[in-house]
Formats: sequence, C-alpha cells, structure tokens
Amino acid sequence: MSRPPRPSAPQSASAPPPAEARATGTTADTAQRLNDAIRRLRARLRTESGQHATGLTPAQLTVLASVVREGPVTAARLAALDHVSAQSIAQSLTALKAAGLVRTEPDPSDGRKKLTSAAPSAAELIERLLAGRAAFLARAIDEVVRPEERPDVDKAIALLERLARAGLDDEARG
Repeated sequence: MSRPPRPSAPQSASAPPPAEARATGTTADTAQRLNDAIRRLRARLRTESGQHATGLTPAQLTVLASVVREGPVTAARLAALDHVSAQSIAQSLTALKAAGLVRTEPDPSDGRKKLTSAAPSAAELIERLLAGRAAFLARAIDEVVRPEERPDVDKAIALLERLARAGLDDEARG
C-alpha cells in the first residue's frame, strides 16, 4: 500500500537542504553523512526493538549477543570478536552476571581460563531484540522504499558490507 507523498515544509534561507538534496561533497563530507545516518538508524533500531527497556547498555547487549552466538567463550575471545579491551568485556560481563544472563565456569582444558555461557533467558532476549529490529526494518522498507528502488537497497547493503570489511582483508593476509 503506497502513501501519498508528504508535503514539504517551506525551507528558510538559512536552513540546510535535506541530506538527499545536497550534492555530494568531499569524501570527508560523505563519510560524515554516512556516520550520521548510521548513528540515527542505530538509535532508531534500539528504540523500535525495545532495547531501552532491557536496562542494558548497547555494549552489554553486544557482548551478550556474542556470548549467545559463540558460547561457551573466553573473555579474551569476546574482546577480539567485539574489537574492545579486556577491561570493557570484564565490565560488561560483571553486569550480565548480576542480571543472571551469563555464567562462568573454569575451562576444562585450561583451569586458568574461564568460559562464559549464556542463560536460556539471554538467548530469548537477543532473539526478541533481533526480531524487533528486523520487523522495524521490514516495515520501514515497505513504507519508504519504492519497488524500483529495491535493487538500490541491495547495492547499498553490499557497499556497507564492503565498508565494514575495509582493511580487514589486508590484516588477514599480513
């Protein structure tokens, strides 16, 4: 079901043009616009998925999702996966343990290490949040992306995936 276009408000002389109307400037300008768009989309995804209601920070939820996906897992592995410091992982794990979402036990192959596992409720929480995000994105795509623009969305996704991998392929070879 398509909606009629919204009437645009008159622009004042000092108001900047909408992002889609601005001509592409320098690479730095493009990078800033991309960063701003990603930041706004992430904030919207957190709101629409119900993430705020969990009482957990985005960093804690990222760690929890990694534990759900990878567990049982060491804190060092979590730090490497999420590209954060061991101290950051330790802080997140402390909060997640206090919430009853993860537990640790000695690594049977190396008693000096601890393995972190997710509680069943953690997997359910992550699944619910991911489903909420996906549902919002599906609704938003249906609402604002015209059928002839769908290939453009696919191209944008491919470009974003390439940007996310930038420099990583070189690191793997080095």
